[in-house]
Amino acid sequence: MSSTILPVVLYGCETWSLTQREEHRLQVFENRVLRRIFGPRREDDGAWRKLHNDELKNLYSSPSIVRVIKSRRMRWAGHVARMDGTRGVHPILVGKPEGKRLLGRPRRRWEDNLRRDLWEMGFCWLRTGSGGGLWLIR
Repeated sequence: MSSTILPVVLYGCETWSLTQREEHRLQVFENRVLRRIFGPRREDDGAWRKLHNDELKNLYSSPSIVRVIKSRRMRWAGHVARMDGTRGVHPILVGKPEGKRLLGRPRRRWEDNLRRDLWEMGFCWLRTGSGGGLWLIR
């Protein structure tokens, strides 16, 4: 799975802003593919059954697709943090758009997802100084 399917599915995942629902759907997709690869399990009584999620995790020792996305997002954040403000990518990912926003709850931004990922790991991402430098604090 890691050599053929993951590169296609994860193309550009460094910049995705995933919701909980989308993360769940990616996990469901990964489990479906793994069930297809490993096939059904034969019980002692001769009956066939699908593999359970925990059995799939034991058989497939690689990290989950959501974990891969989060690690790639953090790696990309390191590149963005080291960029100067003149590069095109930096203002798009960490900048604030001008003008009025639409009514309702604001959409989740890439930076919001990155902050949540870092918070889950016990880190805090701070923007400091007039240059907008980025720092990680444990």
